[in-house]
Amino acid sequence: MSFAVDANILLYASDESSPRHARARECLAQWAAGSEIICFTWNTLFAYLRVATHPRIFEQPLSPDTAKANIEALLALPHVRVLSEDDGFWRHFTDVTRSIPVRGNLVPDAHLVALLRQHGVRVLYTNDTDFKKFAAVEARDPFGRDDGA
Repeated sequence: MSFAVDANILLYASDESSPRHARARECLAQWAAGSEIICFTWNTLFAYLRVATHPRIFEQPLSPDTAKANIEALLALPHVRVLSEDDGFWRHFTDVTRSIPVRGNLVPDAHLVALLRQHGVRVLYTNDTDFKKFAAVEARDPFGRDDGA
């Protein structure tokens, strides 16, 4: 069994001023201590790096070295996998977006869902309700009632 984690969970875990900080850290610690495969995509990790270090977005941005160290700590876990597009990815993307008009901010979400679909990952932990629009993924909010954690 495996699951994926969206960038917003990583961001909450790094943002000590967020009311979701403690729960996000708790989730990451629980997942890190477990044995279930945790999936990330490069886009997710780079989104974390971009936002966590951005002074106009993060009230107290992380230094690039700190943000990269956080990513390296995740990648060092033996049960973490980083998913990338394989041959046939475009077919998965078009299938995922067939019944949903994808434009603007929904494009990277559809990209993530298509990557998860291509790799057989059904569960995504995220606080972004836009993922509920996609039947190919089960979006679980670790801060709400559908966390499954």
